[in-house]
Amino acid sequence: MNFLEVKNCVKHYGAIRAVDGVSFAVGAGEIVGVIGPNGSGKTTLFNSILGQIRPTSGRVEFCGEDVTGLSPLELSRRGVGRTFQSLQVFGKLSVRDNLIVAAQEFKGTLHGRLLAAPDAGLGRHADEMIELFRLERVAQLPAGSLSYGQQKLIDIAMAFMPAPRLVLLDEPCAGVNPGLVDQLRELLLELNRLQGGSFVVIEHNMDFIMRLCPHVICMVEGRVLAEGEPETVQSNPAVLEAYLGK
Repeated sequence: MNFLEVKNCVKHYGAIRAVDGVSFAVGAGEIVGVIGPNGSGKTTLFNSILGQIRPTSGRVEFCGEDVTGLSPLELSRRGVGRTFQSLQVFGKLSVRDNLIVAAQEFKGTLHGRLLAAPDAGLGRHADEMIELFRLERVAQLPAGSLSYGQQKLIDIAMAFMPAPRLVLLDEPCAGVNPGLVDQLRELLLELNRLQGGSFVVIEHNMDFIMRLCPHVICMVEGRVLAEGEPETVQSNPAVLEAYLGK
């Protein structure tokens, strides 16, 4: 059974079809990349899947259950996480506290959390994530005092703190120092190995996508233009013309 199945997803804004009949599936433990030029509908597709907006038509299934139109909170509680293009960190909290806050919602009942230890029993897991993301030296510093690239790593670590079964990452490399891109790719591969979840990744960095994702989808003007193994998509003449401008 597929973790995620998107069936003929359509999103209209008046006469504009931002997403126009997109279908694809993501299996257990699979990493899928989504590429395409600006305005191709990638983020609108993400938002339609994740409840930020409701699709005009079509169906979204998660683990065989129809979740079309469910709120982001309801999806989160089912094990679906995401990152955004913009940072979602709490600047005044320490790195460690950011990670703890990101997972508290999933730790028992509200009454239990109120009576729990200050770290809600999540301190050890937060420390493990800090070590994995190589943030030990800054763990007690306010997140807002760190570089953009470090905050990006914190943002991604927060998305993985609840150990979601599916994570959608929207441009994880955007604004990141090129020196951190390889580290980020290795981190995502390690998280995939450790947690066993599935990922869908939107990214403009073609090298990053081609080295990370065994399966790639290229969108143009709201539709799927090409889909398959990275080498096949990358060498597709229509992709080269539409995405790379060649």
